[in-house]
Amino acid sequence: MACMSFIIGIIGNITAMLLYASPIKTFWGVVKKRSTESYNGIPYICTLLNTCLWTFYGLLKPGGLLLVTVNGVGTILQIIFVTLFLIFAHKDKKIKTAYMVAVLNVAFPLLIIAITLRVIHGESKKLTFVGILSAGISIAMYAAPLSSMKTVIQTQSVEYMPFSLSLCVLLNACVWGIYSMLIKDIFVGVPNTLGFLLGSVQLILYSFYKYKSKMLEKSTNVIIEEGPTQIVRVIEMRVNDDVVNPLNEQAKAAC
Repeated sequence: MACMSFIIGIIGNITAMLLYASPIKTFWGVVKKRSTESYNGIPYICTLLNTCLWTFYGLLKPGGLLLVTVNGVGTILQIIFVTLFLIFAHKDKKIKTAYMVAVLNVAFPLLIIAITLRVIHGESKKLTFVGILSAGISIAMYAAPLSSMKTVIQTQSVEYMPFSLSLCVLLNACVWGIYSMLIKDIFVGVPNTLGFLLGSVQLILYSFYKYKSKMLEKSTNVIIEEGPTQIVRVIEMRVNDDVVNPLNEQAKAAC
């Protein structure tokens, strides 16, 4: 059983690292353009918080080496992404992002570490405390794609829900879900079970709307709602054309 859990854990390390490394292409474009354009830094800040807490959880947990390695690498990658975002973001966005980094990526993790080591007594209680926090943040991250799923249904287009990312989420959650059952860790199991379910729904939606997306690509424009703001995107008849800046598109739509 120990050998099997180790093998599954290694596979989980590979899938998780692919998932954590997925923004490399995005930030390569950011560096080339020397601008973050309309990108939002919140996903990278939240992922950095998530990997930091899981690394700490792995350090507390006996036999948590695999959790430490994958989340340690994830933490390094997210630090790089957040740093690049801060370097190339517009001044207003840079100030807001820096404030969030200070609170969520510095102050909050240090507070959790201090409470765990100084206030909570007993190894099992420490592990439970950090495990609940880590699982809660992971659940919030797995639930984040719900907005993109809503967009897919509204627009009947899968343009804003990449297949590769949905597949990586599904595979990663599946592997870590199996790993959690083998090592009997509910804190690893609950968020990854939810992630597997959401990843499955995303792939089902992708399959269902893929054909409809091809038809919509021929249309001149699509209006979608994401959160409190309305984002107007122009879809050119050529599939590989770039999506223009949402603010510019809103200006065009107003004319």
